[in-house]
Formats: sequence, C-alpha cells, structure tokens
Amino acid sequence: MSFNVLVLGEGGREHALIWKLSQSPKIGKIFCAPGNGGIASMKNVTCVPIGLSSSDYPELTSFALKNDVKLVVPGPEQPLVDGVADAFAKIGIPSFGPSSTAARMEGSKAFAKDFMKKHGIPTATYQNFTDYEEAKRYVQNCNTKVVIKASGIAAGKGVIIPENKDEALLALKEIMVDRNFGAAGSEVVVEEYLEGDELSILCISDGYSYVYLPPAQDHKRVGNGDTGLNTGGMGAYAPAPLATPSLLSKIEKTILKPSIDGMRKDGYPMVGVLFVGLMISPQGEPKVLEYNVRFGDPETQTVLPLMKSDLLDLMIATVEHRLDSVPFSIYEGKSSATVVMAASGYPVKYNKGDKISIKEPLPEDTFIFHAGTKLVNGSLVTAGGRVIAATAISDTLKDAVKKAYVGVGFVTFTGKYTRDDIAHRAFDSKIVDGNTLTYEAAGVSVDAGNKLVENIKKMVKSTSRPGANPELGGFGGLFDLKAAGYNDIDNTLLVGATDGVGTKLRIAQILDIHDTVGIDLVAMNVNDLVVQGAEPLMFLDYFATGHLDLPVAQSFVRGVADGCKQAGCALVGGETSEMPGMYPPGHYDTNGTAVGAVLKDEMLPRTDEMGAGDILLGIASNGIHSNGYSLVRKIIESSSYNYTDPAPWNPKSTIGREVLIPTRIYVKQLLPSIKSGLILGLAHITGGGLIENVPRALPDNVTAKIDISTWEVPEIFKWLGKEGNVPIPDILKTLNLGVGMVVIVKALNVERVTDNLTKAGETVYKIGKLVKRMPGMVGCIVDNAEGLY
Repeated sequence: MSFNVLVLGEGGREHALIWKLSQSPKIGKIFCAPGNGGIASMKNVTCVPIGLSSSDYPELTSFALKNDVKLVVPGPEQPLVDGVADAFAKIGIPSFGPSSTAARMEGSKAFAKDFMKKHGIPTATYQNFTDYEEAKRYVQNCNTKVVIKASGIAAGKGVIIPENKDEALLALKEIMVDRNFGAAGSEVVVEEYLEGDELSILCISDGYSYVYLPPAQDHKRVGNGDTGLNTGGMGAYAPAPLATPSLLSKIEKTILKPSIDGMRKDGYPMVGVLFVGLMISPQGEPKVLEYNVRFGDPETQTVLPLMKSDLLDLMIATVEHRLDSVPFSIYEGKSSATVVMAASGYPVKYNKGDKISIKEPLPEDTFIFHAGTKLVNGSLVTAGGRVIAATAISDTLKDAVKKAYVGVGFVTFTGKYTRDDIAHRAFDSKIVDGNTLTYEAAGVSVDAGNKLVENIKKMVKSTSRPGANPELGGFGGLFDLKAAGYNDIDNTLLVGATDGVGTKLRIAQILDIHDTVGIDLVAMNVNDLVVQGAEPLMFLDYFATGHLDLPVAQSFVRGVADGCKQAGCALVGGETSEMPGMYPPGHYDTNGTAVGAVLKDEMLPRTDEMGAGDILLGIASNGIHSNGYSLVRKIIESSSYNYTDPAPWNPKSTIGREVLIPTRIYVKQLLPSIKSGLILGLAHITGGGLIENVPRALPDNVTAKIDISTWEVPEIFKWLGKEGNVPIPDILKTLNLGVGMVVIVKALNVERVTDNLTKAGETVYKIGKLVKRMPGMVGCIVDNAEGLY
C-alpha cells in the first residue's frame, strides 16, 4: 500500500522532511503546501499554492480528500496552534502533529511554564503576567538577571535577554505596551537567566512511547562567536558532544518522560514531535528553556540525515499510537553539520529575487536544503532571509563541518552570507579533539553498575535457602545439593530452564511499572521446572538496556527477588548489561535461567502410567500471565482505549495494571503432591494455550478432552476476544483463558490433589479427562467454546 502525504510549509525543514519521506518504499505522491523552489524541483513532489492560515483549512482539507492523502505533516507551529491537525482529524485524515490543545505547549510560554511546574520538570524560576504594571513592579524588585518572553508565538523572536534592569523594563514596554510582537505580547513570562550551553532534542511520541533523535546544538546569533541579532538559526550540528550518555539519561528521566507522560495525563497527549530546548548548567544540570510542538529549523536538516529508520513508517506508527512497534535507529558513529546561507542584511533588511545557481553533482554525503527560494519562469531565485543550507555527514564532526562548508561553495547567489564558525562550541570539547574519551562518555557507567549491585544486595540476600547463601560480586553462583537435602547424588538429576517475558515488557516500560515483570521472569522459568517434577533451587537473571536507569533496574530486581521467594529458590547471580545504541531510550530486555533438582523416580511426566479415564484438573491463572502479548497489545492499541483507562471488566483498576498482573507461581503448591506420587503430569499453559501445551505432557495414544464450561473464563479474556474480533480457535491456542496449569491425575487421587492445592490457596477446576486417541484426533480438544464472547 502506498501513502500519499501532504506536507505543510515552505522552509528548509519541510524540504528535509520531504527528502527523507521520499526514501520510503511505501511513499506514494508527496504534496507540499505551499512549498519552495527546491521542493518543487523534486521528483514525485507537487507544490500546491494553498496558504496555511486557518481560513485556508477548508481548501486544504478538500484538496487532501480529492487526492487520497493518508497523512498530513505540518511543519510550522502556527497552523498547529490554530488547529490544523483538528481540521484534518474531522475528515478522518491523521496528522503527524498535535491537537490545538496540545500545541499550547508552544503557543503559550506561560501555559508551558505552568505545565513544567505542575509536573516537576526542571526549568528556570518564573512569573507570568498579563498586567504591565504588575510585571514592571516584579522586574524592579528582581535582584538577578532576567529573561523577558512574549508568551505567544513571535516567529522565534519574542525572547529578549536584557543586560540590566533598565533594558528589562524597556523590553516589557516593547512587548506589552508597544505590542512589537502583536498579540503574542498580551502575556509575558519573566524568568531567571540561566547560564550554560543550549541543547535541542527532537522527541517523537505517540502519546505513550517516544524516541529521540541525536541531540543537536544550533547557532541563533547572526554573527561569528555567537554575536549580533537573533535569527531563525544560522547552522547546527549533531550529535553534540555536550550530550554525554549520563546527561541524556538525566534528560530522559527528568524531562522527556515526565513531559510525555504529563501531557497524556493532562488530557492532551503529544502525537508528533516535541522539540525540547534545554539549557545545560556548568554543573551538568539540564533545565527546559522552551517546548516546540514541531520539528526545529535548522535542526531537522541536521538530524534527519543521521536517521537510519524509515521516517514514513515512524510517522504512521506515531499517529496509530504504536510507535514502539517499528524499529528506530540512527547511523552509529556519524556526525552531521548544517551551514545556513542567508541573504545579505538578514535578519533586518535583505534582497529577494536574486538568481541562485547550484553546481552538481554534490560531493558524497552532502545535501542542499532550500528555505527561502522559489522558481520564477524556471529559474531559482531567493525569496527569504535564510535562503538555503548545506548539510554534510561524516565519521567525525570536524569532517562533517568541513564537508558542509564545501557544500556551501557549490551554491552561488548575490550577497550570500554564512557564519564561518559553525560547531565552534563543540571543538572546545576534549572529546571531539580526541584527547579524552572515557568508558562513561562511550555510554557505559561502571559506577552506576556498582551502585546497582550495592542497592540490591539486601534483596538478593532475602532469597537465601538451604544450599545457597547468595552473595553478589563473585564470578558465579554456588549451590550445595546435599545442604538442600539431596543426599543421594547418584539418584538426583539437575533440570534447567531459560525464558524471558516477551513483549509484556513494553507495557511495563510505558507505564513505568517494573517489579511485576521481575516476578513474571521467575515464574516462566520455575513453572517449567516444576512440570518436570523438579524443585527450583537457584535462579540467575539478565537485564539488558541501552542506558542503565538505577530505579528501573532496582524495581525489576525487587520483582525477581519476590518471585524467587515465592518459588523457594535462591537468586545466586545475574548480569546487567548496558549497551549504548542497542536499545531505544526507555527500553530493556530480560532473560532468566532457573536450575532445579529432581529424584529420578519423581520425574514427570509419567506417560507410561497415563491412560483413558485419567482426570484433568485446572489451576486458575492470575490473568493473562506472560504469553500472547503481541496480540494483547495490538488489540488494546487498536482500540479506543488507553492503558491508563479504567478496565471495562474491572473499573476499579486500569487496563494497564490488569494486563501487568504477574504470572502465578505454582511451585510450592504442587511439590507436596508431586513428592507423594499423586501427579502423573503437568502442563504449564503458556504460548499456545491449552490446545498446544497440554499435549506436551501426554503420550501419543491419548487425547485431552477439555470442557471449557467447567470454569468461568475471566472477563478480561472475553473482552480481549470481543474487542479484537479474535476467532475462537485462535484465542484457544494463544491465551490461557483462566487456567495457568493443568494437572493430570488418576481418578482416585483427584480428591487428595484438589485438597492439597486448595489448602495452598489455589482455585482448582475439574476440567476434563483423557480419552483414547483415535486416528485423525488431535492432542487436545476443547468443547463448548462456541459463544465464548
């Protein structure tokens, strides 16, 4: 299926977006309203002479319907603030950009500052004012340097940094009284002046998940050395050496995640790209300067060439609220730099209509992005202050900058002006010069790993049992079988199991709840041991992430320790692996390994003793457990519900918390009956459901005949089946439907086994029996499933 896309805007940002979108194999036609000379010259791109004011929305939406547009990508901020995404939503066309409600994060600096205060997001101290006299009194009483900001949109020029109190008062008058920035100055923000280095992060979000592009630094001032008037941006580079892995981790934890979560919780989720402008203090503390709700310019021209992923795929997944379902990657080890070419006199008074010539072919990995250009009678001419930009990527930032300036030389027009010091701040960094490069700068914090070990020692110690006294820090875990009661070593077998949690992890990451999946990890392993008659003795875990977040890792290990205590096994060791670039921000993966022991005469299943007439007992599950989550997530994320909504089957809880209920551990409840010889076999109901798991415990000459009417299938399964329109046969072989473990016993032992399990706190159903397997019969038949939901 090809997607026709309508991009809104006419600058270098839009040219870069179209350049990247055009690389997707899924792209159909690309339209741009109104576009520029460079965009109009691209293959398969049509510029549309329609404006972007709210009065143009009927014409834009009509055009989109007539041309089968499947996705709209607004570039500038004003249309988003004015509700362009809402206008397209009304006709069923999604926009990669937020609603007008969410766009207030850029449309009102006062609103954004109040949002940060509410959600504890670090920013400069501030006060908002709509009354000029009140604002004046506040400034007169300030004893520190301040910044004056027009609250509304002022084309990037509504921020004034006065050098003294007189200049601050003059700035207030210009904004609030003289209305130099029009309606944008009806409210002002007066905030403390922050010292440090600026950093920009483009964070793509579907309202829940998010990914971010390489951190960039731009150059706002028109002159070398960051002097002169403010502009829309004279160049940029990425990734900025300032943004070390430890700093990015702090930004993600204290700013990005709280921002995305806060917008969703406040009822206006961020769907699109949240541009976060930051100030990094000399002490390395990040604070938010501003939010924008769209791609930055010229940062977009800089970072998109570093992105390996398909931008169209990312955008479609974003508007469908399934961003975590598509891969996101950048070109590792690459740097990018952009140099803007402006018309002489910018940003005050400058010429338009000067002819532009571009030599071709361009050098390798060098790109030209048009901004203020247009075609007049087939000739390319200047049509704005920032005319055009050269971007280059290379293996080092120095080479990228050199190549970008070479690209500048391929463009000629009268009065062409550039800064000649793009990325000068980066070249003060010893990391860039190659003089200093630490393991932490490469993305791995040994100190954080050591701190994690210290923080979890008590949790690990709490899992001690006969045979093991867990101590972290060694090269391996030890276990004494005789101390655990296995004196007949020749008659003792060791049993191992290894497993993970699967995509249930992603829900835990979205909701920031991590201990329950630690229990899941243990459960998936120890339940697989007990079905072989084995007692779990020891457990080892593996936790892998792109950047180690201590609270997340500790919460996860706490869950693992709780699971081990439930199962009676010792947590004797593990591995925490920090692998920069391997996982998107906020993502991690886990694996566990359990080792148990069983006497040879207690091994299960005892298939040679099974026969027709043997009884099947079902032990109730806690819920979905840990399998089938690719289907579960797809159903929820394709519905009108969010994970934070009340669960339709249990309004006292949320959908997210319901589906994160951990897998039930059945070990201690089953071992007495196993050791008494009362159980013939067990089936742990995981992926494959009853249909595929029960036959794994049976001989070939019998079939399990199960009657689903013998227990009440929990409402969560009925809701999932109905909401997702899942065929009954499909759900039978995917989810456990309320039975987490099946026990195979002789008829005469049903009462004793049921009594043992009930006393241990389990709910037990008599769900079926074994029958002789006739030719053509399958290993498990589930009756009375028709009309389940």
